[in-house]
Amino acid sequence: MSKIISLVCGIIFGIGLTVSEMIDPAKVLGFLNIFRDWDPSLAFVMIGALIISSPFFHLFKNNKKPIFAKSFNYTTNKEINKKLIIGSSLFGAGWGLAGLCPGPAIASLALLNINSAVFVVAVFVGFYLAKLSEPTTHAR
Repeated sequence: MSKIISLVCGIIFGIGLTVSEMIDPAKVLGFLNIFRDWDPSLAFVMIGALIISSPFFHLFKNNKKPIFAKSFNYTTNKEINKKLIIGSSLFGAGWGLAGLCPGPAIASLALLNINSAVFVVAVFVGFYLAKLSEPTTHAR
């Protein structure tokens, strides 16, 4: 059941990204370019999302578990390390240069945009390279 809920939420998210034009790199780059020809329309998308989601976060924040899952799944790690800084720097540079981040890039694959496809492949290559760079642990 949780996989179906995840799929439905992903589809709704993708539709929202498409309707708000967040899958258009030119629109995103226009939003990020605050010094020339700034396009503030995505700020309204973010504000609208906060207006809708904030009451629900407040209502459900003290629940012992999510509605459609057995338990919450989040990390307690608060360490700021080299891996976090490099990863977030690459994420920001990719977003600023390409005008896409992983969610909108995956949603834009439905439009058969070759630039989005190249971006998504690059993201997965990055995931793979990051996984290779992790130290392996052997069970005893």
